[in-house]
Amino acid sequence: NAENPRFNFRPSPGKITALHMPGGPGVRIDSAVYQGYEITPYYDSMIAKLIVYAPTRDEAIKKMKWALVEFLVEGVDTNIDFQLALLRTKDFEEANYDNGYLNRTKILD
Repeated sequence: NAENPRFNFRPSPGKITALHMPGGPGVRIDSAVYQGYEITPYYDSMIAKLIVYAPTRDEAIKKMKWALVEFLVEGVDTNIDFQLALLRTKDFEEANYDNGYLNRTKILD
């Protein structure tokens, strides 16, 4: 999403100045954005949906971490670092979370 998690997930409109989306076996991106794409403040902030598949949950988490590290969007704030930080928490790795988890937990410093 084009949003800033450090500021209550405030939308981040602007122009995408650089873009690299991960790919490969078990990695899927649903998106219509491209380098130069203008994110306006009038629509949903979702700019891409990253989906991974692997035979086990642990393998899927590793693949998602790799894909998020490879995902590059410049020109607007995104929640990529937030998603990566969330995946790296012990609670997520141990499936110890619920719908209220983000309200109780600070993910980014």
